[in-house]
Amino acid sequence: MEHMFASHRGHLGGLVVLGIDPGLTRCGYAVLQARSATKISALSLGVLRTSPKCSLPDRLAELHDELSALLHEFTPDAVAVEQVFFQTNVRTAMGVGQASGIALALAARDGAEVAQYTPSQIKNAVAGWGGANKDQIQRMVQSRLGLAELPQPPDAADAAAIALCHIACAPFMALQNAALLERQSST
Repeated sequence: MEHMFASHRGHLGGLVVLGIDPGLTRCGYAVLQARSATKISALSLGVLRTSPKCSLPDRLAELHDELSALLHEFTPDAVAVEQVFFQTNVRTAMGVGQASGIALALAARDGAEVAQYTPSQIKNAVAGWGGANKDQIQRMVQSRLGLAELPQPPDAADAAAIALCHIACAPFMALQNAALLERQSST
């Protein structure tokens, strides 16, 4: 099903997905390009950082600008963001939620397909088990992307796992949505 990996935005090399591991202090990102389900390459991996010494509005503005620059540079077909259900640290949860909201809004504004995945969905799609640990995820990302070394820092590896999850799930979601639309039009 090579057509499932065709770019909707004119990328000749295939579908481009930006994975985001949201966070206010460290926001992991990975830009992957998929020619097929098995031919996936990393275009960029990294972490956007903001200083806890700066005010919250300044940090959010900095994250906004950095994410906008990534969207402008790579014009991804899809943006996949980790959906976090709970955090033991309320302050951390707020930062993750704010960073996630910025990523989701910018991606939607930019016209990219937007998807969210839970940590267990990501682990299951990448490692085959929803309870995989960080090391197992890093090793699977390294293997799937053909990287010589483990992707570092871990936030970037997590973002790559989120993008890989979307690449694995998107064809099924597209088929499901098409079937639902067909069903609705026949009633």
